[in-house]
Amino acid sequence: MSEPSPSSDDTTDFENADRGFLGALVPGVVTDAAGRTVWDGDAYGFLAEDCPDTAHPSLWRQSRLAAKQGLYEVTDGIYQVRGLDLSNMTVVEGERGIVVIDPLISTETAEAALALYRAYRGDRPVTGLIYTHSHGDHFGGSRGVLPHGTEEGVPVLAPAGFLEHAVSENVYAGNAMTRRASFMYGANLPKAPDAQIGAGLGPTTSTGTISLVPPTVDITETGQEETVDGVRIVFQLTPGTEAPSEMNFLFPDHRALCLAENATHTFHNILTLRGAVVRDARIWAAYLDEAIEYFHGRYDVAFASHHWPTWGHDEVVRFLTEQRDLYAYTHDQTLRLLNEGLTAPEIAERLELPPALERAWHARGYYGSLSHNTKAVYQRYLGWFDGNVAHLWEHPPTALALRYVAVAGGPEATLAKARAYAEEGDLRFAATLLNHLVFADPADVPAKETLAGVYERLGHGSENGPWRNFYLTAAQELRHGVGGEMVDMTNPEMSMALTVPMLVDSIAVRIDGPRAWDEDLTVDLVFPGERRRLTLRHGALTQRAVPDTPRTPAGLVLTLDKAGLLGLLAGGDPGERGIGVEGDPALLARLLSYVTTPDPLFPVVTP
Repeated sequence: MSEPSPSSDDTTDFENADRGFLGALVPGVVTDAAGRTVWDGDAYGFLAEDCPDTAHPSLWRQSRLAAKQGLYEVTDGIYQVRGLDLSNMTVVEGERGIVVIDPLISTETAEAALALYRAYRGDRPVTGLIYTHSHGDHFGGSRGVLPHGTEEGVPVLAPAGFLEHAVSENVYAGNAMTRRASFMYGANLPKAPDAQIGAGLGPTTSTGTISLVPPTVDITETGQEETVDGVRIVFQLTPGTEAPSEMNFLFPDHRALCLAENATHTFHNILTLRGAVVRDARIWAAYLDEAIEYFHGRYDVAFASHHWPTWGHDEVVRFLTEQRDLYAYTHDQTLRLLNEGLTAPEIAERLELPPALERAWHARGYYGSLSHNTKAVYQRYLGWFDGNVAHLWEHPPTALALRYVAVAGGPEATLAKARAYAEEGDLRFAATLLNHLVFADPADVPAKETLAGVYERLGHGSENGPWRNFYLTAAQELRHGVGGEMVDMTNPEMSMALTVPMLVDSIAVRIDGPRAWDEDLTVDLVFPGERRRLTLRHGALTQRAVPDTPRTPAGLVLTLDKAGLLGLLAGGDPGERGIGVEGDPALLARLLSYVTTPDPLFPVVTP
C-alpha cells in the first residue's frame, strides 16, 4: 500500500490488546489425545524482538499484536480468550453458566480456552453457544465446549443459512480450499523471523479435530431478540458480508457490541486467497452503516471474532465509519474504473486509498489487500474474462509455459533473463519468467531454486500476511516438494451435521463424469418422513424428493437413517447394517464405484 503510513508513535492498539489481561496459558501449547501438538503459541516468542530485514515492519507489528495470548476481560461479565487459535473465543456469563461465542477451529484449542477461562472465573457450565458466521474457525471447536452428551437443552444460535453455507464452503470445494489454505496461513512453514510470522488476522490455524454441533435456533431477521441463560441479545443479520451467513449482535445489559468478523483490525478479504464465493463489498459497507445507526448509543465497547476490542462509543463509531468507507470506496472505485474499460490488473495497479484511510492501522492490508480485493470486485461483476479475446482461449499453464520458454530462446536463455530481472529488482516479472520455466520443465532444479529465491524475497517484503505465507510456502515446496499436515474437514462429526441432501451433494461433486457417461440408474433412499430419489444419468448425479409411492419405480430402494447412509458412503454393506433393501443391491456398488477421492496434497507451484 502507498504512503502516507500510520504513525508509529500511536500505541493505542497495544494498550487495547493488553487491556483486561487476567492470565495466559503456560506453556502456550495445546496437544491432542495422542500427544501431537495442534497449537504452539510460544513459537512466536521471537516477535518480541525488533523487526528484522526479512519482514515488513507493519506486518511484524500486526503479528506481535495478534500473537498476544491469554484471558482478557472485555467488560463486566464478558471475557475473551485470544491467541489460542486464528480466532477468538468469547465467554458471556449468565445466570446459571456461560454463553460461548465462536469456539475456535479445533476441539482441543476450544477445550484449552475454556479451561483457561474456568481457571480464573470458576467451573461454570456451558448454557448457550453462538456462531457468529459460517466459517470453520468459528464453529470447528464446538465439541470442545459441548462434548457429546452435554448439548441437551443448550441452545445453539446461528444466523439463517448457517449450515448450508458452512457445508458449501468447507465440503463441496473443501479439498481445494484446504490445500490452498495451507499456503495462505503458512501452516507448514517454520515459525521464525524469515518464515511464518502470522496471518494478519491471527497467528495461524490450529490443526486439531474439527467438529460441528448443529444450530438449534436460527436468527432470521434484524431486531430479533433472544434471551439465553438470562443474557439478553439483540441481533443484526448481515448476510453476504464477510460470510454468506453472518450476524452482529448487542448485549444491551452489558453495553457491548459483537461485530463478528465484519469489522476487524485489518482490511479484510473480498475474496480470500484460499478460495470462496466472492463477497459483496457494497452490501458489506451498507451493513456496517446500518450497525452504526441501529446500535447507536447502546454500547461502550465493541469486540470481534479476531483481534482486540475497541473501547469508547465515539471510538467505535470512528472505527466502523472508516471500515465502512474502506469497503465502499474499494467497491465504487473499482466499478468506476472497470466502466472506463480498465481490466482487473490495471485497476489493482492504479487504485489508491484516501490518505485518511491509509493512515488508519486497521485499514492496512494485513489479511485482505487493496490489490486482490479490487480484482475480487471486478470478478464479482464481470467474471474471469477481461474482454480481450487474446485471453478467451489461451493454452493451459504447461502448454503456455513451453511456448514462452521457446520464444525466450530456450531454458538457459530464459533462466539468464529471469536472473537479470531479479537482480534489477523486478521480482514480479522474474517470477513470471521463472514460473514458465518451471512449468515447462519441473525437473529443472536451477530454475526451481532461483524461483524459490525470488518468492522468498517477495514474501519478506510483503505487508500482507497471506501473501507472505503464499510466497514462502511456494518457495518451500519448490525446494523440498509437497508435504505437511492438512486440516481434516471430512471427519464423521462434520458429516453427521450435514442434512441428507447435503450429503448427496457432497457425493455428486466427486462423481467421475466421463466414466459414468453411459450409466443410467436410480436409487431411492427412504428415511423417516422423507423419500429421496438419486438418479445417475449422463455422468451427473441428481436428487429430488419423491412421494412415498413414486410415479415410476427405482432400481433399488434402501430404507435407512442418516447414520446408515453415512455407513454406506464409507463402504459398508447394507445387509450388515439393518438397512431395508428392495431391488438390485448391485446398483449401490455401481453408483459408489464412480465416486473419486481427491488428492489433498495436489501440486500448486509445479504442474
